[in-house]
Amino acid sequence: MKKLPMLMILMMTLLVSACGSKEVPNANNWETEDFSFIDQNGKDFSKSDLKGKVWVADFIFTNCTTVCLPMTANLIKLQQQLKDEGIKDVEFVSFSVDPETDKPDVLKNYGTKMNADLSNWHFLTGYSQAEIEKFAFDNFKTLVKKPENETQVIHGTTFYLVDQEGTIIQDYSGTKDVPYEEIIKHIKILQNY
Repeated sequence: MKKLPMLMILMMTLLVSACGSKEVPNANNWETEDFSFIDQNGKDFSKSDLKGKVWVADFIFTNCTTVCLPMTANLIKLQQQLKDEGIKDVEFVSFSVDPETDKPDVLKNYGTKMNADLSNWHFLTGYSQAEIEKFAFDNFKTLVKKPENETQVIHGTTFYLVDQEGTIIQDYSGTKDVPYEEIIKHIKILQNY
């Protein structure tokens, strides 16, 4: 008879813990490959530097005449909202889609002019045009293409939420109607808030 109450307690514990585990709905679960690039400080920065942290990524370039400034401003807004809510251990990663132009000092100047908090934001370069085009497509399922003899680069305007293991969990509009509340909710789920 003593086994019955213990069994009931065990079953209730399992039931409660199963109900408590949350996942981001409709997760993409796209794996990212290892990478090692150069940040705005001219230092090596790799996927392993992000291990254990949730990160938000996008693709931009500094002499973009259309979507990049609004995208960066929107990520700055998200960065501030996370600070206001006391949410830590979230990194921001912006991959330059114009590495020939976007050297580390150019990226640092861009981030500073935009008033981005560079303590947890990494503007990355240090690869060829062909490498970033392949990397973006293979990992983030997005197009990056610089037409010959053009200054503007064709690229997506999506924000990507990446978990502590480097798996792309979700993607969101980075330009219009950015779903800030949804992104923050998903970050909280990944961080077990």
